[in-house]
Amino acid sequence: MNLKSLAIALGMSKTTVSRALNGYPEVNSRTREIVLAAAKKVGYRPNPLARSLAVGRSNVLGTIYPLLPGDLGDSLFLSIINGMSGAVEAAKMSLIIAPVSPENELASYESLVLGRQVDGLLVCRTRVRDERIAYLTRVGFPFVAHGRTRVDAPYAYFDYDNDTGIDLALTFLLAHGHQRIALLSAPLDVHFALERKESFIRGMTKAGLLPDPRHMLDNTFDRRSGYHAMQQLLVCSPRPSAVIVDNHLSGMGAVRALMDAGIKIGKEISVIVWGSLEDSLIGINVTTIDQPDLPRAGAKMVEMLQALLAGTPPEKLQEIWQPVLLPGATVGRCPD
Repeated sequence: MNLKSLAIALGMSKTTVSRALNGYPEVNSRTREIVLAAAKKVGYRPNPLARSLAVGRSNVLGTIYPLLPGDLGDSLFLSIINGMSGAVEAAKMSLIIAPVSPENELASYESLVLGRQVDGLLVCRTRVRDERIAYLTRVGFPFVAHGRTRVDAPYAYFDYDNDTGIDLALTFLLAHGHQRIALLSAPLDVHFALERKESFIRGMTKAGLLPDPRHMLDNTFDRRSGYHAMQQLLVCSPRPSAVIVDNHLSGMGAVRALMDAGIKIGKEISVIVWGSLEDSLIGINVTTIDQPDLPRAGAKMVEMLQALLAGTPPEKLQEIWQPVLLPGATVGRCPD
């Protein structure tokens, strides 16, 4: 049965029936009850395309993702996507993930926005100066950023507290007597990497320590680059007694490099990695700065985007969750 047939059977106009089915406030509660009961009795299902055209919505949310080689095997990334998927399903919406090459990323945003193919976007892996966020803000298209950026206009974002995470790691290492502490960073045009490095330098300075420039390496965003960066640290003289790795993918490579070099992790060199390595199969309980409840974080971003679509101002949709330090076997007393 289609909408027209249902309206005829009820002796109502198509407009009244449609508004009752879609929860419009101008339809009184008694009429809505009658329409919903009749629709349920005859097994009426609205045409989703027609409904989308009627209300001006696609009921689709999207994220455009410049996938790196390791992303599809990244348990943290998949945990966030799982949370997003569950939230959109509960809202009877859909989520599309559009993988693109980095050089075509902005063009993909423009195509989705101009074609109105989605109602809103989730912007991942934010950059220090993010042209995607600048574009979406300029054209007034709804989005929630997973991470922050340096932009003057108010925007909705979800993030974990980078300053707190680095402070937790430094405090833990300093309490174990470490002073030659190294930092392996993701590319510094990614906002979280720059913010964590700035926090690291501030923390070391506050402790009366001067970070060795040779012990601060960036552009480590996967296992291979993390492995090579740790090899560089091992040939420094003096080499660091402890290393903080600001992302879990390069953290896996860094830990593997120490194991392959025969280093006793936690005794000769201590390591803290930002992000869980429990699914990495490296066979060691790594001390981590953990981002709790990633599926819930993914769901939260979807909820924030839905609130934005419902009219909540973006400056009221800014969430920063706190990371926690999970001690493992990779931090011990400084051997010096």
